This record gives sequence, C-alpha cells and structure tokens, in this order.
Amino acid sequence: MSVAGKQQPEVIERPASLPVPTSTKSGIALLYNEDTNNTYDVCLKLTKDALTIQKLDVICTSGTESQVNHRTVVLRRQATGGLGLSIKGGAEHNVPVVISKIFKDQVADQTGKLFVGDAVLQVNGINVESCTHEEVVHLLRTAGDEVTITVRYLREVPSFLKLPLGSPGLDHSRGSSPLFDSGLHLNGNETNAAPSPPSPSANEPKYEKRWLDAVCMPLLMARVSRYKAGTDKLRSNCFQVFASGGTCTNILQFCTAAESTDWLQAISANINGLTQENIKIINKHSPAENQIVHMGWACESLEDSTVGRSSTFKFLALRGPYFFIFKKPPISSADWGKPETTYNLYEVLFKVHKLWMAEDCWLQARLYLGLEHSPEQQDNEPLCFSILVGHGQSHTFRVELASDLAIWEKSFQRAVFFEVQRIQSKSYMCSSQGTVLCFTIDFGSGFTCSEASSSSILWRYKFSQLKGSSDDGKTRVKLLFKNAESKQIEMKELEFANLTAVLHCIHSFIAAKVASMDPLFVCSQSFSGNCMNS
Repeated sequence: MSVAGKQQPEVIERPASLPVPTSTKSGIALLYNEDTNNTYDVCLKLTKDALTIQKLDVICTSGTESQVNHRTVVLRRQATGGLGLSIKGGAEHNVPVVISKIFKDQVADQTGKLFVGDAVLQVNGINVESCTHEEVVHLLRTAGDEVTITVRYLREVPSFLKLPLGSPGLDHSRGSSPLFDSGLHLNGNETNAAPSPPSPSANEPKYEKRWLDAVCMPLLMARVSRYKAGTDKLRSNCFQVFASGGTCTNILQFCTAAESTDWLQAISANINGLTQENIKIINKHSPAENQIVHMGWACESLEDSTVGRSSTFKFLALRGPYFFIFKKPPISSADWGKPETTYNLYEVLFKVHKLWMAEDCWLQARLYLGLEHSPEQQDNEPLCFSILVGHGQSHTFRVELASDLAIWEKSFQRAVFFEVQRIQSKSYMCSSQGTVLCFTIDFGSGFTCSEASSSSILWRYKFSQLKGSSDDGKTRVKLLFKNAESKQIEMKELEFANLTAVLHCIHSFIAAKVASMDPLFVCSQSFSGNCMNS
C-alpha cells in the first residue's frame, strides 16, 4: 500500500534470539605440552560457563584432605629378592624415574602410600633425581631387605613412560631399559608367594588418587582453534581453547575424529550460548539503531609478500549500521569506539567460500537448528567467508565449524536487511558525459538519477526494471533497465569515485527488497510495518 507524502522509515523490532542449547559433559582426553613434547591424561568437565581441566594427584585423606608433595614408603624385600614393583625413566632421557607398575599381591605396602605414576626421589636417603635408569635399578636391588623410598606423584607423566611391559622393541638382552619396565629385575620370581604385609597402624596416614582442578577456562568471549597458531595447518583430532584474556589450554588430543568433533561442537555451543546472552544484555541498554545482530571470533587470513600466508584471530561484530573488526572483544562502551576497522553494512558484500552451503538449503537449515553435525572432518578444507568492501578490497575469515559459517551468513543477511530498512535510501555523487549527477537508491521507489545542481530528476526505474549491468572494474558501470511502456532495454552509463561500494549498496537494497517479499523471512525477523511498493 502506498503512503501519501514522504515515506517514513519502517519500524524494525529486533527478534528475541532463540536460546542456544548448551552442553554439560565430562570425559578423559590427552593434554599435549609443546614445551616438554609430552602428553598426559586429563579429565575435562564442561559446564555452561567454563571448561575445567583436571589432573590426577595424590591427597592425604586422614583428617583434613590435602595435597601431598612428598611421601615416604618402606618396602620389605621378598624372599625372591623382588620389591613388587616396576620402574621406567631415567636422567639420561631427561625424565624422572617413575613407578610404572605395582604388583599388589606381592608388594609389602598395604597403607595406600604408593601409586603408579610416583616419581622416585630418594632410596634409603640417597637422592636419585639425577641418576640414570640403570643406577636406580642397581640401588634398589642392593638396598637391603628393608628399602625406604621417598616419592612424589608426577601429575604430568610423559606418555612414553606408560608403555606396557614387554612392548615391541624391548631389548631383552640388556639388564634393563630406561623406556620400559624393569619389573623382572625388581620383582623377582613372580610365581613365588609374597611375604605377609605388615598390619597398617591406626595413626598411619591414608592416601588416594583424585582428579583435582588444574585449569578453569571461562567460556564468555572464548574461542577454540584446531589450527596451529598463525598458520592454516590443521591439527588432527586436536584443538585448543583460548579465554578472552588470552590464556589458553595446552593442546587437547582425542582418540578419534568423532570424539574431537563432539567436544569441539559442545564447547562452541556453550560459547555461542554465552555470547547470545551477552548480546541480549547489551541490546537491552542500546537504542534500536545500535543493536547487535551477532558477534564472535574468526581467523583472518593475511597475505604478506615477505612472510607469505599467515593468519590472526579477530573479533567481529555486526552492530547497528556497521561491521566491526576488533583485535580483542570490546568490553566497555569506550572499547566499541576503538575498532581496528569499520565498514558500512550496506556497502559490504558477504561471500561464502563453501559452495555447498549455498546449494544445500536443507543442510543449511539443519545447521542453523543444530540438527546436523559439521562436516569438517570429512573435508579438511578451511571453512571461510570473505567480506568484500570498497575499492576492490576484501577480508577473508576462517571459522572452525560449518554451523559457525551458517550463523555468520544468516546474521549478515539480517544485519543488512535491518540497516537498509533503517536508512531507506542512499545517494552517491556521480557523473555522466561530464555532467555531475546524484544517483539515489531508494527502498520504496527504486533508482533515481537527478542533476546535482538543480535536483531535477532525469530518470527513474523500479528495482524490478533492472535487467543487467556491466562495469570496467574501476569507475564506470552500465545499468540496463527495461522501459515499462516500450519494453525496450535502456542503458545508463555512470561513473563513480568508489564504484565497488555503489554496486554493493545496490546489491544490499535489492536483497533486502526480495527478502521483504518473503513472508517466512519477514515473520522470522519480527518485521512490522506497512506493505511496500515493489
């Protein structure tokens, strides 16, 4: 329905975002330390707000529970000469000597003081932290019938110290090997019965292994990455979690691609859920024209002639009339005024690099709803999108999950739609055959060209009359319109200072116009207002 007089901007109500499903789960993973090149078991606990990494440690359960640094254990040698335990490691490999196996039916220690994973610090008062594997084995074998050892539980046990007894590659010709159990030399004849263990004293402290919190990563404004830092190299079945302040976990490793993807999606879902809650809080205190549609992390791919291709994480936001690029998440109002770059939303073009996203609308819809798993494990190609801006420039960003890509595409569509509805029209100065003109794109009436000096209208066409265009990639464009009366194609050639921005603006207005004719889209955006001219 036409509105008499000057058309007023339509009232746009931002729809309340649907709650993002969050996950609560726990499980075992490996944590890889790049500094020591070792991996060790950790327990992951995921809640709505945080990811907690737990490590095994020994605590004293007598009285007030507390962590234990050093423990002293007295072992009695069996009649066969063994001590009922196996060890691995040694100073020659820059790792401590660790108890790798305990034969519970033979070791003369029933007080719960000794655990697999204990590092041997002293034997009968002799410090062995700098001793080789062979030296520790010799000392234990010749230490007498009663051996006192001081141990400390090693929270980060190197993965190669967990190799089982008799693993392939064990050199049986040697007395012992630092990378394999020395059980045969410290346990004696395994078929002989062990001596009766001493009765534990009532005052004897009791110990047990427990998973204790080591790191708690808040998920608000956090990010995850499956790629090696600063590169496009994908890690297999691994990822890292980074808090908004920059702290990060070591590399989390999983046994299978499915398990890695499951954890990655669960953590990402919780991050997105917290982001949506944060957006609601900010929007509640922001004017209608400055609402946030979406924000989050993405990795920008950069080309450098000296160092080649590199990448760096950026925090992106679609807020009000602008697309923001930040180096870190904006926390305060002042932070929002300090972006790295901003662009007018109606002058940028969003382009998805994954063609299947545009071709398979049903898959896209299922990704939006969280009903479809991301296919990145089937296709290791990066999931990327580009933001094309004025003067032929662009930014390319990579995300971790296909669902993230779908969300960004959908959010850009919504943000541009809202902004076009807000501004209603946009004018650009241009020229044609030496005459300075004003070219206006209007949501209600279409395209208008007038003289800059007199404002007299030279020509006007509706959006539906635009049948094609061509440009020289620099400043000139030819627009082909169909005359409503003669049905003939009429060409209008114009020259702009920033042609790319104008073409993107035309695209934004036409896309918004088409979207406004789709009842499902309009309903999903909670669009209210009068019908508009086509």
